[in-house]
Amino acid sequence: MTTPETRPAPAHDPAASALRLVEARYGDGLAAVLGGSAAGGRFTARSDLDIAVLLPDDGRDRRETVHHEGRSAEVYLHTPDDLRRLFAEGRANRRATMAFLYADAVPLHDPHGLAAGWRREARELIEAGPGPLTDAERDDSRYLLTDLAEDLADTEAPGADPYEQLALADRTLREAAHLLSAVRGAWSGAGKWLPRRLRTAAPVLGAALLDGHLAVARRTDPDPLCAAAAAVLGLAGGPLREGLVHLRGASGPGTAGG
Repeated sequence: MTTPETRPAPAHDPAASALRLVEARYGDGLAAVLGGSAAGGRFTARSDLDIAVLLPDDGRDRRETVHHEGRSAEVYLHTPDDLRRLFAEGRANRRATMAFLYADAVPLHDPHGLAAGWRREARELIEAGPGPLTDAERDDSRYLLTDLAEDLADTEAPGADPYEQLALADRTLREAAHLLSAVRGAWSGAGKWLPRRLRTAAPVLGAALLDGHLAVARRTDPDPLCAAAAAVLGLAGGPLREGLVHLRGASGPGTAGG
C-alpha cells in the first residue's frame, strides 16, 4: 500500500509544486519553465514534473531526476548556448524534444523575460517544421523499412516465433512512422509521442500503421502493418532492395537483423 510519504502529490497544482522545487534547488537559474503533461493538460497523479531551467553562461549542462513532494521530477538544465545547440539538433533529428518542451511550457520563473524569448523561438522552430530528408536519408529509410516489412511478412508462416514477430512489428512501426512523418514534413517522436505525432502527421495512414501494429499484438496478424508500411514506401519512392550503395559508418542504414 502507498504510504503518505510516497503517495504522489495532488495533480491539481503541478506548477506550484514545480516552482517550489526550482526555488529550493536551482536558485542560480535565470529562468524556469514547466513542460510536458503538466503544461499540456494530460497531468495525472502519477505524472512526472518536466522542468527546464536556464543557467548562466558558466553553468553546467545536465539532466537531474529528483524526488519532490511525492513524485519524480525530470529537470533539464542548460545554458543559452546549450539550448541553442539542442534546438538545432532537435530540428536535425526531426523530434525537437527540447523545443517542444519550451514551446508548450508554462513559465515558472522569468524575471528578465528570457524564458518568454526561448518559448517564442521554440514555437517558431516548431512552426517551421523539420528539415527535409536528404536523398541518402530517404534511401536508407526505404531500404530498412523494406527489409523489416519483408521479414515481418515472413512471420505469418506456421511455426514462426511470436517474440520475433513482435520485435519486428515494433521496429517496422518506428521506421514507417519516421519515414512517413519526414515525407509529410512533420515532426516525429518516440515512446508515447510516436503515436501522438504520427496521428498529427498523417491521420489516415498513421492510424493504419498503429492499427496494424495492434493487429500483430492482439492477433499475431502482420498483414495490416505490412500493407500500411507498403503504402508509406509508395509515398517515399517505393521499396528499395537492390542497388543501394552506402559507405559503412555510424549513420549508415541498419538491417532487420541488427
